[in-house]
Amino acid sequence: MQDLIKKAGKVKLLVMDVDGILSNGQIIYDANGIETKAFSVQDGVGVKSLARYGILTAIITGRSSAMVDKRAKEMGVHYVVQGRDDKLIALTELLSMLDPALNITAADCAYMGDDLPDIKAMQTVGFAATVPNAHAEVISRSDTVTTRAGGTGAVREICDLILKGHGHYQNFIGDYTLDEVSNQGELP
Repeated sequence: MQDLIKKAGKVKLLVMDVDGILSNGQIIYDANGIETKAFSVQDGVGVKSLARYGILTAIITGRSSAMVDKRAKEMGVHYVVQGRDDKLIALTELLSMLDPALNITAADCAYMGDDLPDIKAMQTVGFAATVPNAHAEVISRSDTVTTRAGGTGAVREICDLILKGHGHYQNFIGDYTLDEVSNQGELP
C-alpha cells in the first residue's frame, strides 16, 4: 500500500472517464428521449479536495452530454474533453494545451478508466486506476482497482489516495472533524 501511496503522491493531474467511472455506466433515457446519469456526491467532494491542494482534474469521455459539463462545473473540474473516441490522442492534446509552467507530462497524470478505449491512455500515464466492474483487460493493466464501482464513490477512493500521497489527507479530514490533525500513514 505504501508503494501505491508513493506513486499517487506524484500525481499532478487526475484524468477521469465518465461512463463507468463518474457514473455507473448506465445510460437511461426518459419517455422524451432525454438522457440521464447518476453521479456520486462523494466523488464530487473528492474532486474538489484535489483542487484545494493544487492538483488538477480533467474529464475525457467518448460521449458528449450537457449534463457532464454541468457536473464537471459543479465539481470544479479544470478541463473537459467530450466526444473523443481515442482517449490517448485526447490526453496528448490536453497535455500539449497546458501551461508549460505547470510542467505536467503523462508521467505526472493518473487516469481512471473502465473499458477498452481507456487502455492506451492508462498505459501512458504514471498511475492507472479502475473499478471492480471494469473490463478484465483494463483491470489487468491498472495499478489499482477501487473497492467501489463507478458512480458509487470510486473516484473518491483515488482522490483520497492522491491526497495521502501528497501528505494532505489528514489536514483535509481535519476540516470535517473535531479530531486532532496527525500525519499518521502519510508520507512526508
